Amino acid sequence: MADDMQNIGPLAGLRVLDLSRVLAGPWSSQALGDLGAEVIKVEQPGQGDDTRRWGPPFLEDGSNDAAYYLCANRNKHSIAVNMADPEGAALLRRLAAQSDIVLENFRVGGLAKYGLDYESLRAVNPGLIYCSITGFGQDGPYKDRGGYDFLIQGMSGLMSVTGHADGEPGSGPIKVGVPISDLVTGLYATIAILAALNHRNATGEGQYIDCALLDTQVSLLVNQASNYMNGGMVPRRLGNAHPNTVPYQDFACADGEILVALGNDRQFRAFCALLGREDLADDPRYASNGGRSTHRHDLIPAMQETIGTWQSDDLIARMEAAGLPGGKVNTIPEILADPQIAHRGLVKDMERSDGTPVKVLGFPGKLSRTPASYRKAPPRCGEDTAAVLRAALGLDDADIERLRTAGVIAETL
Repeated sequence: MADDMQNIGPLAGLRVLDLSRVLAGPWSSQALGDLGAEVIKVEQPGQGDDTRRWGPPFLEDGSNDAAYYLCANRNKHSIAVNMADPEGAALLRRLAAQSDIVLENFRVGGLAKYGLDYESLRAVNPGLIYCSITGFGQDGPYKDRGGYDFLIQGMSGLMSVTGHADGEPGSGPIKVGVPISDLVTGLYATIAILAALNHRNATGEGQYIDCALLDTQVSLLVNQASNYMNGGMVPRRLGNAHPNTVPYQDFACADGEILVALGNDRQFRAFCALLGREDLADDPRYASNGGRSTHRHDLIPAMQETIGTWQSDDLIARMEAAGLPGGKVNTIPEILADPQIAHRGLVKDMERSDGTPVKVLGFPGKLSRTPASYRKAPPRCGEDTAAVLRAALGLDDADIERLRTAGVIAETL
């Protein structure tokens, strides 16, 4: 492979052919790359991944790549190959024959016409692990629909429990502020891929993985779905309040909002003592979490009256000293400058091949023996095309020039 990235880590030696774009698939392949896999990202010549244009902001290095693209594409080699050209599809089939994992997020059946579907590729690579990510899965009445994070957040029921309570100012369906359905589908795809790798290690057998955004987001309804399935409680929007645990929400201090997250009866009594509201702790209605939840409409205003007299920093400091969970609502700049995040080393400085500096958020899992590594900044579109085709397929300069001239491949946009 190209000599600008030495693969190290627990997944070193594995090759991922990444045919996916936008976020769910690239998020999965980036995690695999962070853990040492060699990731070959396939992009469309002249266009590249859609997220390269999802700005502003854009990098000012001549690539015009959007900051959005940078969040999910480090530790990858970018090749620009026209799979609609029979010769381009043949190149990708050859790469798939030498790969351990293929990842794609085309519409159901969309890759069969190129011979890049699972059935075609496993015929030449029986040990291949092939993961498809779609909005609704490979079967069912919705299988041919396009799936997008925003739609999935609404269709899955997530928006029905996100936002201000009905009847309050600003109520109505609200999406999460990050594309959570895409991101978690990417994580579940990674989990499934690692499970399939373990199966292959034991049996030599590859397999097909079908990941759907809707399935993933519905699975993340967790306690809200269980409340309905097992208790008949129809979940609803509660703003920042918790459907089961009270008090577990934001409160207004004299100078701004704080978060209070009390998970048990002991913490509630300790917090009441801190506030000087032993009367609340002694009220039999609030002695248990079930009682506090039932009578939250009486309890929360009484707590708010007292909390509103405190300065936020003072109350948070007192809670910290008492071992009670609380904090402030940070802005993105505030949390990225936070000393805890700095100590954990989550913000990483990288350089693109031309020296352009970029910052990325690192892999959050801390492996004691085989940590994640940051070997290659998010690449320019097609910058590794020639190097990958030389190293992986043995093409020479004449072959590459002919393919470039014919429009089958391209290099850096």
